[in-house]
Amino acid sequence: MEIENYTGASQFLLLGLSQDPKLQPILFGMFLFMYLVTVLGNLLIILAISSNSHLHTPMYFFLSNLSFIDICFISSTVPKMLVNIHAHNKGILYTECLTQIYLFLAFVGMDNLLLTIMAYDHFVAICHPLKYVTIMNPNVCVFLVLISWLIMFLVSLLHILLIKKLTFSRDTEIPHFFCELAQVLKVARSDAIANVNIVLLYLSTALLGVCPITGILFSYSQIVSSLMKVSSTESKFKAFSTCGSHLCVVSLFYGTGLRVYLSSAGTHSSHDSSVASVMYTVVTPMLNPFIYSLKNKDMKGALGRLLGRAASCL
Repeated sequence: MEIENYTGASQFLLLGLSQDPKLQPILFGMFLFMYLVTVLGNLLIILAISSNSHLHTPMYFFLSNLSFIDICFISSTVPKMLVNIHAHNKGILYTECLTQIYLFLAFVGMDNLLLTIMAYDHFVAICHPLKYVTIMNPNVCVFLVLISWLIMFLVSLLHILLIKKLTFSRDTEIPHFFCELAQVLKVARSDAIANVNIVLLYLSTALLGVCPITGILFSYSQIVSSLMKVSSTESKFKAFSTCGSHLCVVSLFYGTGLRVYLSSAGTHSSHDSSVASVMYTVVTPMLNPFIYSLKNKDMKGALGRLLGRAASCL
C-alpha cells in the first residue's frame, strides 16, 4: 500500500463503535440525546452562577469554567460522529482530525487541571479559612485558569507539530469514533518521529495525570487531617458535604480515564478501548451538572430561581 504524507484532501476513516447498520440509528439517537443533555445541563450551571451574585465566589467561578470546558470537550468529538452516522460516511479530513486531536487534548487537560485547582480551593477554604479571601482573590483565580489554558494549548500544539511529521497509508482506518491521539499513533508508519510522539504522549500523560492526582490527594489528605481536629460533628458534615460533589466528579473522571488508558496499553481490543472512551468523553461531562446540582443546596436554589424566571417569561 502506498505511503504518503497527508494533504488537505486526504482523510482517515473512523470505524466508530459498531459496523452493524441496524445499530446506527440507535447510536445516533443515544449520542444526540446525551450531547443535548450535556450542553443544556452545563449551560444551566453557567447561567445560574452568573445570574446569582451570591455564587460569585472562587468555587463557583471554577465550576462555571468546568461547565464551559465540558461543553467544549464533548463538542470536540460527538458532533462529527453524529454527522458521519447521519451521512453514512466514515471519513474525516486530515485537517479535521488534527483539529479534533488538538481540541480534545486541550479540553481534557483543562478538565484535569481545573479539578486540581478546585481541590486546592477546598483545601484553602477548610484548612486556612482566615486567609481564604486573601489567597483565593479574583486575580489569583483568573491567573490559575489562564495559566492552565496556556499550558494545555502549548502541550497540544507540540503533539500536533509532531503528528504533522508522521506518514500514513491511504484511507487509514482508525478503530475509534473520534481521532484519539493514541489510536492515531498506532496506525502511523513506525519511524523515529512516531516513537518520539509516543514517548511524549506517555510523558505528558504522566505529568498532566500523576501530578494533578498527587495534588488532589495531598489537598484532601490535609482536609481530612484538619477535620479530624474539629470536635463539632456539624462542622465536619458541612465540610465533607462541600467536598462531596467534587470528589464524585474526580472519581468519575479519573476512574473512567484510567480504564481507557489501561485498556489501550493492555491486550484489550481497540473496540473495548473506544467503548470505554465513551464513559469519560460523553458520560462524565453529562453527569457533572447533575452531581453538582443534586448535591449542592446553593446550586439547587440558583437553578430553581433561574428556571422560575424563565417560566414566568413564557
